[in-house]
Amino acid sequence: MITISFENRGKCGLCEYLYNSIKNQIIQGALKSNEKLPSKRTLAQNLGISVITVQNAYAQLISEGYIYSIEKKGFFVTDLKPFEKETENSTFEQTDKNSEEFENCETDKIYRGKYEKKTKETESQKWFADFGSNSTSYEKFPFNLWSHKMRQVLNSGDEKLLLRVGVKGVLELRQAISRYLKEFRNMNVNPEQIVIGAGTENLYSMVVQLLGRNNLFAVENPGYQKVLYVCKLNGAKAIPIKIDQQGIDINELENSKVNIVHVSPSHHFPTGIVMPIRRRQEILNWAQNAENRYIIEDDYDSEFRFSGKPLPTLQSADKNGKVIYINTFSKTLAPSFRISYMVLPQKLLPDFEQKIGFYSCPVSSFEQFTLAKFIDDGSYGKHIIRMKNFYRNLRNSLISAIETSRFAKFCTIQEQEAGLHFLLTIESNFSPDELVHRLAEQKINMPMLNNFYYNKTTSNQTNTFVVNYSGIKKSRIPEIVTRMEKVILEK
Repeated sequence: MITISFENRGKCGLCEYLYNSIKNQIIQGALKSNEKLPSKRTLAQNLGISVITVQNAYAQLISEGYIYSIEKKGFFVTDLKPFEKETENSTFEQTDKNSEEFENCETDKIYRGKYEKKTKETESQKWFADFGSNSTSYEKFPFNLWSHKMRQVLNSGDEKLLLRVGVKGVLELRQAISRYLKEFRNMNVNPEQIVIGAGTENLYSMVVQLLGRNNLFAVENPGYQKVLYVCKLNGAKAIPIKIDQQGIDINELENSKVNIVHVSPSHHFPTGIVMPIRRRQEILNWAQNAENRYIIEDDYDSEFRFSGKPLPTLQSADKNGKVIYINTFSKTLAPSFRISYMVLPQKLLPDFEQKIGFYSCPVSSFEQFTLAKFIDDGSYGKHIIRMKNFYRNLRNSLISAIETSRFAKFCTIQEQEAGLHFLLTIESNFSPDELVHRLAEQKINMPMLNNFYYNKTTSNQTNTFVVNYSGIKKSRIPEIVTRMEKVILEK
């Protein structure tokens, strides 16, 4: 039986204290791998707390991968690998399998053709529902509040507004982000580690220049294809590595010659997979076992987790300076809001100053000072809460409409209660391309999951679609479902 004393929990809530206590017992080995845990009701009675408190703590531990459940059997401790010590001269048996595979695929053509086609389609027709865009609801942007903060900045008359901004960006914004990461992501980051960029593409380019074009980069397959494309445009070689149900395939990563890997552990795009703690440990161990290995952690929409607390970042678990953390304000504010940031390990700062220190920050100082005020006075945190509630309601309405539609029995929805998209598999006699065409005739743009694979094979030719719902209007959902019924049910 788990024994926990709540006498010293201070201001910590019961659920969070219980979650942390069980997690620490697992990490320290007090709770053994595959050991069965008490039922929710039994533990609640033993500790004198409510069942819902235990249920929420167990749910968070499951989402992070510390425990797992088996139907009708109970809850069990995950078999976690201990962190390995860093070695300077580790050697590995490596193969050119991934490099050869990459040389044989036409990634540039796939990527460029897809986006050129999409741009032309967007210009030539207006979608009734665009599930492929990265747009957000313009009605929810705090225009009045933002303009008020902007006027405060302009009325200050501070000469700093007119001075050249160094490559890392305005200090006030970096300080605000540092405080925000500590409060909301439990990350201890110094402002000097933070670099402001004009979108994540700008930051990826910086990373390639910082770490060196001679390194081999890896990206998740399927995944966010801009990363590979930016690497290539900057003269670096990048290869796709497949993902499984827990994230990037660690065996394939180990057997490659990769030095740098890009991952999105909190909510993978496009599958929605959340990387559990064991796989996180494995990828950190991989990075620690060679001097020139690094992980680029893309935390792009971690703010929109709709159940439980936000998942810990890889950066917060990194003890050896191997994780470069990247996030953006484009998903929380607007796609046109081109302010992103990265957190560099302390040991990379001298190289950054030497190689890239002569750059100027590409983001306007006016916007940086305004965003700093927006964060520091709590407006950004309140905006995130409003948007989480808005998107949760929008998502629930859309999923409910699909699940109660006439075509519900032909659909399967996969979603992880996180991020602004989910997967929709449609059982149909139509091929994937035919379904896409029929949806387009109904003015619905819904990209296939297959589009996000680098190498198209018969194994990933399924009728599974990526549904990014962030930009649709709730009032249009009934008509969207009606149009989808025509596509799926009519011959």
